Amino acid sequence: MLTIGAFARAARLSPKALRLYDELGLLPPAAVDGDSGYRFYDPAQLDRARLIAWLRRLGMPLATIRRVCDLPPAEAADAVAAYWDGVLAETAERGRLATFLVDHLSGRGTAMSPLGIRYAARSESGLVRTSNEDTAYAGSRLLAVADGTLGAAGDRASAAAVDALKPLEALPVPADDLLGALADAVADAGRALHEIAAADPSGEAVTTLTAMLWSGSRLALVHVGDSRAYQLRDGELFRITDDHTYVQRLVDEGRLTPEEAATHPQRSLLVRALTGREAAEADLSVHEARPGDRYLLCSDGLSAVVPAASLHAALLEGGDPQATLDRLVELAYAAGAPDNVACVVADVVTLE
Repeated sequence: MLTIGAFARAARLSPKALRLYDELGLLPPAAVDGDSGYRFYDPAQLDRARLIAWLRRLGMPLATIRRVCDLPPAEAADAVAAYWDGVLAETAERGRLATFLVDHLSGRGTAMSPLGIRYAARSESGLVRTSNEDTAYAGSRLLAVADGTLGAAGDRASAAAVDALKPLEALPVPADDLLGALADAVADAGRALHEIAAADPSGEAVTTLTAMLWSGSRLALVHVGDSRAYQLRDGELFRITDDHTYVQRLVDEGRLTPEEAATHPQRSLLVRALTGREAAEADLSVHEARPGDRYLLCSDGLSAVVPAASLHAALLEGGDPQATLDRLVELAYAAGAPDNVACVVADVVTLE
């Protein structure tokens, strides 16, 4: 048996860290002296201790480390890979924001590119639904999709969230204030949902929200829930939002594959949404648009039943946004359309 000091040196951890890991149940000692309370460790615990130290150096949260340490080695490796993919994605997003800020603060990002968008929006009831809680909106500067939860207040919640953003169409928001304007509008949406919930017998008003606000060549994206935004650029399709769902969290942690998540019975269980009960935890990001880009915003009524390859093919087919939109809705109906379908298609064009 090793004393806590000797074990700490061997594991390259501090005694303070070992005491914390003991309190959290992450690395309890092999024995504790009943009189002095002094901790003793088995040398066989060194592998787990070193793994914890390495994962902490990666920046992994302790709760995630606990789950990784309890997995078989192959599954633990997958979980670490999934965690690092998430870190890289977040770092890339922060890098884009840093580039935007550098350009803005240095004065290099003040020029307005002569870009505009052609767009179309559509919201339809699913084949087995008697009501439609989805809202889709498209304007010259704002695109938005919201999916309210099934129930009496769902349609009002999604409409209120989008309505809170519509004033941005008429406001002269400069490119360097897009994120702030969107964040303020989302706060307004939360207050509107709070009023709806207070007046509804269920006390609930919940919706997803995915929206884009344009200024020149820059677009700001706000996202919360499991509606999605896709970008088609140079023939490649990229999903530029992450689902805020229970199963996506399991995928991120390496506990489910994307294929398993697609058929999981709790795939629609949201972990983040607009509720009106508390401040929205929405993702905000800035992107640079290019002529020829095509964007798709949609509720899960489309993305959950139409495979990504089919979405890609439909967006590649060409045609104006309305024709593409109609094709996407046809695909959802052909797949049974068990949920309502809301989507927006927008093409970035150079203004004459």
